[in-house]
Amino acid sequence: MSDLLWQKPGVKVDARIQAFLAGEDVILDREFFLFDIEASRAHAEGLQLIGILAADELDGIRRELTTLADDYRAGRFVLDERFEDGHSAIESRLIERLGDAGRRIHTGRSRNDQILVATRLWLKDRLSRVVALCRESAGIALQRAEVEKLLPLPGYTHLQRAVVSSAGMWWAAWAEGFIDDALRAQQTLAWIDANPLGSAAGYGVNLPLARDHTTQALGFGRLQVSAAYAQLSRGKFEMAAIEALSSALLDLRRLAWDLSLFTSAEFGFVALPSEYTTGSSIMPNKRNPDVIELMRATYSAAAAARTEIEQLLSLPSGYHRDLQFSKGAIFHAFGRGLGALELLPDLLRNLEWKPEAMRAALDPSMYATDLAVDLAREGMPFRDAYRQAADPARWAQGDPQVSLAARVSPGAAADLRLDALRARLEALG
Repeated sequence: MSDLLWQKPGVKVDARIQAFLAGEDVILDREFFLFDIEASRAHAEGLQLIGILAADELDGIRRELTTLADDYRAGRFVLDERFEDGHSAIESRLIERLGDAGRRIHTGRSRNDQILVATRLWLKDRLSRVVALCRESAGIALQRAEVEKLLPLPGYTHLQRAVVSSAGMWWAAWAEGFIDDALRAQQTLAWIDANPLGSAAGYGVNLPLARDHTTQALGFGRLQVSAAYAQLSRGKFEMAAIEALSSALLDLRRLAWDLSLFTSAEFGFVALPSEYTTGSSIMPNKRNPDVIELMRATYSAAAAARTEIEQLLSLPSGYHRDLQFSKGAIFHAFGRGLGALELLPDLLRNLEWKPEAMRAALDPSMYATDLAVDLAREGMPFRDAYRQAADPARWAQGDPQVSLAARVSPGAAADLRLDALRARLEALG
């Protein structure tokens, strides 16, 4: 391992203890490394503005940071066990290439605000992707709702056949759900869009750091003003980001459950794209919906990550090393969550309904509610109409198209209000 940034003369470093302290840090920091480089560039610019770095020193730092980022992307530089973490790797590289100019880069900052700003930029990037994927999924659902608005589909409550529904209603439900998810992720992104760089270890420094410059240079919406609150927000902001992700994954879980049922032989309503299924290792006849089953499972990773961070936050104010573990939590939550959401749009585009099976599942009992409402509309008290419609002798096989066309309450099959949903989707920007 390279020299430790905090190493002091006469202090022995126990290799086992250092391995425990480092943990997975250097591996996890690979996720945040390019953002750390970006923040280092902005910090160096701020140091030049207040006279800590000369103009030629800033030019050298910019050049070497660009080269380091290029080398990292190309695999010419590997963040590995030679370094304690990504921060020390950046500083080590600058010192190696630039000498004293590299030694000045850490002036006015701490690894505490360094990891805060790198993870904050990372979270903004990931939440932006959540917004984009939810918007795309909602758009596809709206398109299919328009085309398939009156395609009959059994509606279930308690997993029991209930009433005649439609593919249009099914699609509209997911459209509105993912619009809400996109909005929540967008609002969370705006909430966490605050620059912690320059808060140092949580108490500021005796330098007029150019925090407004770094805020603008890094594209933050605002400055996180209080140096102490910058530390208090660590974990809190991560939890909010995971909650926004979890909202989308919760809808994905329920959608995946529907498809797990609808693709079974007992239902037979849906055929999945072949690439979304796998074969059995022992049963030659099987094609398994493994992709949607893992989509269904993904919410658990986000829920576990949120719980892990929540438990870490049983702390007083100020920085504590416990918070190091929050990096792994957000990495696993967004790694699995975005991996699942990335596959959703093509799944929604390409799944195929099996109309014959859907119609065959519409038995006479599923028109009983229509009968009760029709009797009530004719003047019979609804409770009396309900009792009459509950009599199986009055049940008869109806026409699903007639049933759907009569369902005129707002949001029902004959009045899906897709234009309103489309307007909400477009308002997301």
